[in-house]
Parts: sequence; C-alpha cells; structure tokens
Amino acid sequence: MTTLHLAILTPFIAMPAIPFLYKAVRRVHTGWFVLLVPLFLFLYFSGYFPLAQEEPEIHVMPWIPQLGIDFAVYADSLSLLFALIITGMGALVVLYSIFYMSKEREALHNFYVYLLCFLGAMLGVVLSDNLMVLYLFWELTSFSSFLLIAYWYQRARSRQGAVKSLLITLFGGFSMFLGFLMVSAATGTFSIREIIASADLLAGHPLFYPAMILILLGAFAKSAQFPFYIWLPDAMEAPTPISAYLHSATMVKAGIYLVARLTPAFGGDQVWFWLISGVGLFTLLWGSVLAVRQIDLKAMLAFSTVSQLGLIMSLLGIASLALSPGIPEARAMAFAAAGFAAVFHLVNHSVFKGALFMAVGILDHELGTRDIRKLGGLMGVMPVSFTITVIGAFSMAGLPPFGGFLSKELFLAGTVTAFGELSWPAVWMPVVAWAASVFTFVYSMIIVFQTFAGKQQPQLLDKPPHEAPFGMLVPPVFLSVLAVLIFLFPNPLSEHLLDPSAKAILPGLASPGEPLFGRVEHWHGFTPELLMTFGIVLFGGLLYWRLHKWEHLYDHLPRKWTLNTAFQKSVTGLEKGASRLTGLYMTGHLRHYLLYILGFMILLVGGSLVLTGALGIDTSGNAEIEPYELVVALCIVVAAVALLISPSRLTSIIALSAVGLLVSLFFVLFRAPDLALTQLVVETISTALFLLCFYFLPKLRKIEVGRSFKATNLIISVGVGLLFTLIGLSVTGHRLFEPISRFYENANELAGANNIVNAILVDFRGFDTMLEIVVLITAGIGVYTLTRFRNRRRNEP
Repeated sequence: MTTLHLAILTPFIAMPAIPFLYKAVRRVHTGWFVLLVPLFLFLYFSGYFPLAQEEPEIHVMPWIPQLGIDFAVYADSLSLLFALIITGMGALVVLYSIFYMSKEREALHNFYVYLLCFLGAMLGVVLSDNLMVLYLFWELTSFSSFLLIAYWYQRARSRQGAVKSLLITLFGGFSMFLGFLMVSAATGTFSIREIIASADLLAGHPLFYPAMILILLGAFAKSAQFPFYIWLPDAMEAPTPISAYLHSATMVKAGIYLVARLTPAFGGDQVWFWLISGVGLFTLLWGSVLAVRQIDLKAMLAFSTVSQLGLIMSLLGIASLALSPGIPEARAMAFAAAGFAAVFHLVNHSVFKGALFMAVGILDHELGTRDIRKLGGLMGVMPVSFTITVIGAFSMAGLPPFGGFLSKELFLAGTVTAFGELSWPAVWMPVVAWAASVFTFVYSMIIVFQTFAGKQQPQLLDKPPHEAPFGMLVPPVFLSVLAVLIFLFPNPLSEHLLDPSAKAILPGLASPGEPLFGRVEHWHGFTPELLMTFGIVLFGGLLYWRLHKWEHLYDHLPRKWTLNTAFQKSVTGLEKGASRLTGLYMTGHLRHYLLYILGFMILLVGGSLVLTGALGIDTSGNAEIEPYELVVALCIVVAAVALLISPSRLTSIIALSAVGLLVSLFFVLFRAPDLALTQLVVETISTALFLLCFYFLPKLRKIEVGRSFKATNLIISVGVGLLFTLIGLSVTGHRLFEPISRFYENANELAGANNIVNAILVDFRGFDTMLEIVVLITAGIGVYTLTRFRNRRRNEP
C-alpha cells in the first residue's frame, strides 16, 4: 500500500477517533481535531503538483484479481485538481463549522464522522483508476451525503430532502454501474487508462451508445442536471457548512469529473457532444430562471448551483468536439479552449459559491433568517459580510475584477466558437448562453442589493443585526481574496494547474511542454463575447430595475405539473403499489408462505433441471432390491402417514420415532453399523426431548371440524417429494467427480479413530459440530428457563 492509497483512507482511519475525542475533550470543539485531516491532505496533494508537468503516478494494489478489480490509484493533473478542491474546501468548511456548529447543542461526533466519510469517498472517486472501485466510492458519497443532509433529522424537510437526494443519485449510480459493465464487456478491462487506450475498440462496439447513455445518466443525476436537479434545492435543509461543501464545491462536481475523465473515451462522437452540451445549456437556462423567483437565499444559491453546473457541463460537451476524427488542428484547438474554460470555471465556481454559501450561513446564524423579504439595510452593520457577498455575487455574474469574469468570457467565447464551426445547427447555443447569463446577473444583484441595501427591518428579524465572529469570517474572506487574486494573476494558476488539467481531458492535442490554451488575457479587444457581456449587464440591469413589474409572471407557471410533483406522485404511487402487492402474499398464514417458497422452488429448480437436461436416471449399476428392503420401506411410509393423521401427540411422537428407527435398520442392512448406532442415539434423545416438551404443553382440545380436500397442498407436496426423489436418483446415477468418501476411509490413520462417523463429527468437522452443540445447549437453556418460569408462575399465590 502506497502513501497515495493511505491518503484516500486517512479520513476513514480518523473516523473512529472522533466520537472518543468528542466525549473525552468536551471543552475543545471537535472540529479543531478534524481540521487536521483535510489540512494535512491538502498539503500532501500540493506536494504532487510538479507531477502536473510529468507522467501521472499510478499505483495498483490487488484486491479481487479474478474479476479484474484492483485498488488502483491514478494521480494526474485532473485528479489532483479535484483532490485539491476537495481537501482545500474541506479544510475551510471545517474551520467555518467550528464557529457555526455549537459544541453544546449539536451532536458533533455524528457531524464530523459523516463529513470525514464524505471527504474520503470523494477522494476515492477522483483518484481511482478502476471503474468498480470508483463506483464503490461513488455510492459512498451518496450514502454519506444522505446522512449529512438528514443531520437535523428532527425536521421533516431534512428527512425528505435526504431521501430525495438518495433515491435520485442511487438511480443514477445504478445506471452508471450498468454502463461500466458494458464498457468492460466491450474493452475487456475496468481500468480507465486502458479503456481510454482502447477508445477505438470501444467506439466500434455495439454497446458503445447504451454504455454512454447509462454513464451520462449517472453523471447528470449526481451533478444535478435537468431533469435530476430537483434533489439539490431540497438538500439545502442541511446545515450551511454542508451546503457549502457538498452541493457547491465537491459532491455535485463528481458528475463533472466523470464526464471530464471519460471524454477521451467517448469524446469526438456527435451523440456525446449534443447530449452533454444540450443538457448542460438547458440546465444553465432553467436553473437561472428559477433562481430569480426564490425568496430563500439558500434556495436561490441552490438553483444558481444547478445553473453553473450546467454551464461547466456544456463547456465539456463543446470541448469534446476537439477529439473528432479527422478534424483540422486549428478547429481542434478552438474547441479545446472550451475544455480549458470548463476547468477554469470549475475552480472559480468552487471559490465564489463557497464564499456565498458561507455568507448566507452568517446571515442565517446571526439574524435567524434567510428570507429576502425580511432582510435589507445590512450594509452598515455587517460590512465584512457585505463585501464577501459582493465579491462572490459579482464573480458569479461574470463582472470584473473577479475571477468569474475571465471564465465567463471564455464560456461565451466557447459557445460562439461552436456556432461559428457548426453553423446554424448550433445557433441556439450562444443565444441560450446569453439569456441564461442575463438571469444570472439578475439574481446576483438580488442577492447583494435586496439583502444589504435599502431599509432595515429589525422587527422582522429574530436577532439584532450584528457582524459575525472573526473565526466565522476567516474562510469566506480567504475565498473572496482568492477570487480577486485569480483575476489579477490568472496565468500562474493556468500554467501550473488549469492547462495541465485541460490536457488530461483532451490528451494528444498539444505537444509535450506546449500549452493547450496559452495565456489568459484580461483584454482581447471588442470581441463578440465582450459585446455579449455588455448586453448582459445592460439588459440584466434593466430587468433587475423593473423586477417588481415582471416577477409576477412566475405566478403563472403551473404548480401542479412540476418535476417535484411528478417525483412525489411517483414515490407515493410506488409505495401504494408495493403495499397492495405485499398485502396479496403477506397473509399472516405460515401455510401460504410455505406454498410460495415450495412452489417457486419446484418451478425454478425443476424447470432448470429439465431445460438443461440434468435429469437422468441410470439404474444399471444398482444392486437388486430385496423383498425385506421393500417391507422396511413400506413400514417407513406407513409410519410417516400415521404421523400426519394421528389425533394424539403421543401417537405422533411414536410414529416419528418409528421412522427414525426404521431408517437405522436400513443402515444396518446396508452394512453401516457406525451410522446406525449414531442414528439410534439421536432418535432416542430426540424422542425423550419431544416427550419432555409435550409434557408441559397444555392438552389439545377436541374440536370437530370438517376436513376439506386441498388440491394445492397435494400438488405442492407431491411435487416437492417427486423433485427431490428425481434429484437423488439423478445424482446417484451420475458421478462427475471422485467421491470424497475415500478420504474418510483413512480415519484411523488421519485421526486415530476406529469409528468413521465419530471421526467425521469430532475431527474432520469439529468446529461445525461444536457450533451445533452450542445451538442445542442454547435451545436447552431456553426450554429449561421457560419451564421454570411457568412452574414458578403456577405456584405463585
């Protein structure tokens, strides 16, 4: 196991210590101990970044080699970029949570255990080279995010949001799993590196498009693309640190990572391009339009996250055209610029959205509300929070001098490039991008000015307005400063981080040592994207100024015919259908359950034996049946029938014992005295136990009831008996392997025993026998206890 493996497992290793630290050191906030984990991992992964210009680091640890599943880790510039975002934002979120989460009122041991589990799962997703291991960590992110969203489980909305996110992401994860299996069937491997190397083989396989669609379903569900986005707003019921971490910086980026990682395998195909860019641009527009109508700041940020994720997804779709077969180099490099823009905006989004979520958390924590209608006039009393919000919102709107301006310009340039290269089939791309950016500008202005400008309404607030504590301000201030630094100095970030990551998405386009994109410039002249930005500011400003005149249009949107309503009705319908179906077979009668089990067994086992031709009876090697053997067999049948029809318990016990004793007689006839003696001992003890138990049971009451003939019972019983009789005869007539009985013939030599049966029970399967004895002793103690309590109860006055 390498240090890279240990880095992934470090959060899981630290998890068991959190509850002990929480209980043992109550005076210290548990977050201070947890902070060491992401901080250490961030520093560890930072040390890898000379690797961004060199060969990736690959380590393979065998796990299930028979199935081709290894714990293989793959550290290249793309996976390390995500690892830095995961650990860096994790450290800031933990620091923020120390001041946000009360150590007196909150179950911090649960909170940080869930958080570390999610941190480790995300690192496993972005660093795994094996698709099956990636899927394991992928589902672990869904499970841990479910726990984090439902952290305040006392609230119904938290539970509902957690269940919705789990159902949707698990559906996507299962679809992705099927796609992974198809990719493996087409390429013969689970290794992502080998799959990318076999891209030509995969492209020519019939499973190429089914695998592509199933994998994209998983990516779209996890990254909240339309129509799967509905889980993300409901997930905002989680504490704000969780919202800032899971649903703006990390978890929703897992789908982005998957698309980016598999672009070399599927990129260049028109279906891949149109699906990703089309869904991404529609999600961008849909999320921005719905964000404007929200009155809860966290809900507004949730829909803005949906929109921004659609933006990044659309850029990855446009960039995939650079891998089209036979495309000229100039056109390929033009499309590749969109891949660089996707990586750039990925970083910018993590920065400005993390700052905005933390700022909204400050408002909620210090004022007791996130409702825009109750806020206003806070600029003077919360100047630091106001500054953080301005930087984050303006960067999200794509305004200078913030990092979001540069990546937004590259995004607009990418849509213009797609239109220029693809002509009229892509004319809608810059139009949708521009319209969505207008609405992005509008809700960004709402966040800033309706929250901090205007007149204060202290009577509507739960707490007097005041600035947050210093510790709570440090993480968002750091992110705000970073947003400005990215704008001022983009090229060091581009050279050492962004450009190598874009090369990993689009391998082979740039020669070794040469940049894929080049320098990031603040001024390119009066380009189409700059003119689009002017239009966004002017038209967006006009829409915000006249917001009160047109926002009532949202009231005309259908409330019954929404995706949320469809999801809820689907879940309710499934629950009702499952309840009705369960009621059909869960009758409470043991007889019915046995009928289902035995009937299904007859159909499944018997049908498979008939269809495969496994039934075959060969009696040529059997000995002749003697008349006295027929007599013993007939006596066993008579005793068994008497057991079924006997009206007396004592008679039934005698009949059952007779069956066992007659079987012992068969053992004697077949020259197996050791087995016969063992059978006699077992039958004697069993009969004595039965008599002891029935002695303490109440006597049967005689009730005259009519006995009706049940054909179903007859068919099932005869069918089961016939099935096992045929199986037994078929097994004895076919010998595929050497019998193991010859091994036991050396019982004297191997175990020093003259009795083969005793040697088998005591030596060869000693642990099995010991456990059987333990079960019998436990049952005996239970019977003894019940009889003692019953006698004591009877003797009490």
